[in-house]
Parts: sequence; C-alpha cells; structure tokens
Amino acid sequence: MTKNKKLNAWIEEMAELNQPDNIVLIDGSEEQAEKLRAEACASGEIFKLNQDLLPGCYLHRTAVNDVARVEHRTFICTTNKEDAGPNNNWMDPQECYAKLSKLYKNSMRGKTMYVIPYSMGVVGSEFAKNGIELTDSIYVVLNMIIMTRVGSAVLDSIGEDGDFVKGLHSRANMDENERYITHFPEDNTIWSINSGYGGNVLLGKKCFALRIASYLGRKEGWMAEHMLILGIESPDGNVDYLAAAFPSACGKTNLAMLIPPEIYTQKGYKVWTVGDDIAWLRVGEDGRLWAMNPENGFFGVAPGTNMKSNPNALLSTKKDTIFTNVVHNLENNSVWWEGLDKNPPHNAIDWKGNPWDPTTSDQKGAHPNSRFTAPIRNCPCVSSEFENPKGVPISAIVFGGRRAKTAPLVYQSRDWDNGVFVGSIMASETTAAASGAVGVVRRDPMAMLPFVGYNMGDYFAHWLEMGTKIKNQPKIFNVNWFRLTDEGDFVWPGFGDNFRVLEWIMKRCKNEVDARETEIGYVPYAKDINLDDLNYEISEGRPFNVDELEAILSVEKDYWIKDVENIEEFYAKFGSRMPAKLLEELAGLKSRLTK
Repeated sequence: MTKNKKLNAWIEEMAELNQPDNIVLIDGSEEQAEKLRAEACASGEIFKLNQDLLPGCYLHRTAVNDVARVEHRTFICTTNKEDAGPNNNWMDPQECYAKLSKLYKNSMRGKTMYVIPYSMGVVGSEFAKNGIELTDSIYVVLNMIIMTRVGSAVLDSIGEDGDFVKGLHSRANMDENERYITHFPEDNTIWSINSGYGGNVLLGKKCFALRIASYLGRKEGWMAEHMLILGIESPDGNVDYLAAAFPSACGKTNLAMLIPPEIYTQKGYKVWTVGDDIAWLRVGEDGRLWAMNPENGFFGVAPGTNMKSNPNALLSTKKDTIFTNVVHNLENNSVWWEGLDKNPPHNAIDWKGNPWDPTTSDQKGAHPNSRFTAPIRNCPCVSSEFENPKGVPISAIVFGGRRAKTAPLVYQSRDWDNGVFVGSIMASETTAAASGAVGVVRRDPMAMLPFVGYNMGDYFAHWLEMGTKIKNQPKIFNVNWFRLTDEGDFVWPGFGDNFRVLEWIMKRCKNEVDARETEIGYVPYAKDINLDDLNYEISEGRPFNVDELEAILSVEKDYWIKDVENIEEFYAKFGSRMPAKLLEELAGLKSRLTK
C-alpha cells in the first residue's frame, strides 16, 4: 500500500485483527473527500446542511452515551507504573494489548478500514511529527482532514523507513463499559475502541499532540503544551507572541481570538491567532523559545459561542465545518445551540435526534459539550505566521485559573524556575455565587493534568531543565479574570478588556514599565493598566474604577496561606519524583507569607 515496509506490515497486522471488508488509503484530495461525504450522508452518519447558508457544512450526532472525553477510561501504558505517575490511569502494556485485541477482533467486519496519513504541523518541517490513524469511521476521516494535514505528502515525508505514531480506532459495538483510550508512549502507539466522540477518536489531537508528544518532547528536548498562541500587533506593525495555558472554562478560546477594545483598535492594535489549544515549543538557534500550533483546525465548544462572546470563532464556522451534537434547525436546514442567539427554532431536532421545540421541552437542544470542527484558515484573525515551519518566537508565557479571591488579576514570576512553580500550582475553584464562598480547589498544573503522557513530577523536572537551555527566556505570568465580590459578581469585565492586561504583560517583557514586588511575585501598579474608555458596572450602581483595580491587584495573604496547605498536599502525591527546586519554591513562598 505504501513504500514503507514497517507501515505496510502494521496495516496488514491490524487488518488481520479487525477484519475489514475493504481498506482505503486517504490521499488528501478534495475529490476523495467529497465521495466520502456523499457516502456518509447516504448512510446517515452525517447530514448535509443548507449550502447557501453554510457552504461545505455538515451535522453529526454521536451515540447518546458517547459525548465527551472519558478520563476514567483513558490509560497510559508504560512498563514501569511509576513512569505513568499518579496523574494517569495505568495499565501494563502487554496486558492492555491482550485485553483490547479481544475487543478489536473482527470489529470491522462488514466495514471499511480507512488509512489516514497525517502530519501534526507543517508537513516536513523541523517541528512536525507524522502519524497514521486506522479507523472505521468516515466522520473521523473528515474531521482529521480539517484538524490535521492529511494525504500523500505525509507518506512522502515518512518515506521508506521513517517513524510515525501508530493509531488504531474502531467503533466496534460502542459498548461504554468496554470503551478504552489507551496510549503506549514507549511504542509510539494509540489504541481507541468503542467510541465515536471526537476527543476520544481524533487521535491526532489530545492523544498524539499532548500525551504522546509530551513524552517525545521530554525524550527529545522540546515541549508539548496545552496552550494557545497569539500575536499582539502594535501600531508600528511589530508583533509580539505569547503562549497561554488555562484549565477548562477559563476563557482560553476567547483569549486566542480576542478583539481589543475600540480604544486600541482605533490606534491600530491587533490580535492574531496562531493556535487556540495546543503548542509545541522548541529552543531556536537564536536562544529564544519558538512555538508552533501542530493542528490545522479548531475543535471548539459550540454552546455560548456567539457574535458577542467570540465573533471570530463563530465566523470560523460559516463554511467547511462539521457540527456535532447541536440542534438541527429544520426551518432552514441549519444549526443552533444555546447561547447562539435568543431565537431558537421551533421546528427542530435535538442532539439526540428527537423532535425539539424550546417552548414545550425542558431539555436543552444542544449537548453542553457539542462541538464544531472548523478549518483555522476560516478564522478572520488567523496569523500570517500560522504556516511558518519555524513557528513564532515567544516573549511571554501566561498561566491562569479561576480563583474567587486568592490570585490577583495579574502577576509576574521572579524568574523561570519560579515561573515553573507558578504553573505547577495552577488551579480553579468552584464558588457559591450568592455568597462568594470558596468551594473545591482543583489543581491543574499548566492545564496539563489530564494530558501529560508520563509522571507529572518528571514533567515539572523537564520544565526546569528546559529553562537551562533557553538563553533568552520568556517571562512568565499568571492571570485571573475571575475575582468575585462577596456577592458573587465578577469584578473584572474580562473578554476584550483582557487586552489591557496583555498590554501590561508585553510592556514588562520589554522592560517598559515597573512593578511592585510582593510575596508571590511582581504585581502591577494600578496606574500602569490602562482603564481609558472602560465602561463596566460590577453590579448595579457599582462602576469599575481604579479603586476596584487596586483591590484585585492585592495579595490576599490569608487566602494564600490556606492555599499553600493545599499545594503541599498536591505535591505530596508525586513523592520522590517531585523536583527539589519546586519544594524550595513552595517553602520560600510559605516563609514570605508568614513573616
């Protein structure tokens, strides 16, 4: 089938196991893709939408029991259990291969096995890595064509003896009790079975681009991170880039496609999107850290996406997009979801495939985790550097979380090692909105807790080691858009006004503005964050002003002292794998807070 004997032998082995009736190589051509779309429409796997309103767009529904990533069914399979770490579910590789082989046996009988050659990153670039996914799902094929670079050029890049990540996916019988997403980092292999949901079956995404890639990055001296990448263009045309990591529900996609306030756009400031989810980072010849988005599309959450919250994301879905588990608007053969607008269709089908009318149904029409898969090229603010095989140079790394009281609006770490510490203690918390009471603190270091393909203690050590290799280190910051009043109202306006904080961050990177040293790091002087034309009421009759800004730039020592106890508990999980340097950083923070 290909020129690569290892690849041919593996395809043959997997075909023998799964017993497909046919094997089809995906060549990346539009002609082949169009035939597959027609076939999937004929079988009911996807539905063709109104081509005048949404050209090239389709709708898909997953099984009702298959609507999200399944962390409890996701495994890292390493020879030594300690290498997977307490942050992962572990299974012995040979035990896992044997267990899943029984599930795969004959699972594609009567079906077609599609062979998808794909590249994470610009094909053939220094950054790029190649993969092959075998699947029995046209939906997967069509999504991978959007999310990655697919086709014959990838096979040429692999060549006759090149390496590739081996991915096997079968829907089998969709038994949720036998659903597994398994990773074998020592073998460059991913096996996924009994799922059809994108996060579990688009194997180039979290499975390869983070879990396997993070393992490869540690071995090869680079980093795979759950980070957006954006460029900030100043009026003189200069563009500075930052990479930012946020846990879920913390505004990551909105920040990646941010539109600055009008006071900035009038002056000529712009924000350019390089990536909204994943960054691969390497040290360049110039001693700087360079980042590339290995993906080629957006796999975004639909509910809440609208022309106010994220117009660039919504505009990205207007053509060549696959919508999953949203409402099918039968009135005009288009799509709808909660938060899109205030005009839900009355003649519609919900995400489960049932007739739906919002005036009579007490159920939501779209699943809360419904998705759109859209090409990055559709994004109005896509960076001209997106296809640059060298990536972009990173001036700042930004971490963030959702904290009601603890973390200030923004602060800067003391240095790289302290910045790694700041990333390692990232957290979000649940809050009781009525009282502002702090709920459960959920640690998610670097927003990577579900995605590191090995022991997180070793991951922290890799971050520290990378710092020794970067001659011109990015400065590291932490932001918190989510400070609350005692009544549960957001103090900071967020969304586009977050640009005001990004401006301060970039000024710090260029040493253009001072900051005050605190127990946790460097905090802005309120006068240095531009509040011009900021019109925002925290609550009725309570406008945001410089006094409110001063308050959310404060370091609440009592909250931090309590937080230290939680950090100590979290660190203890990693035992001897926890780097001594981060334990020193924690001890230093505790000492400064209790002086």
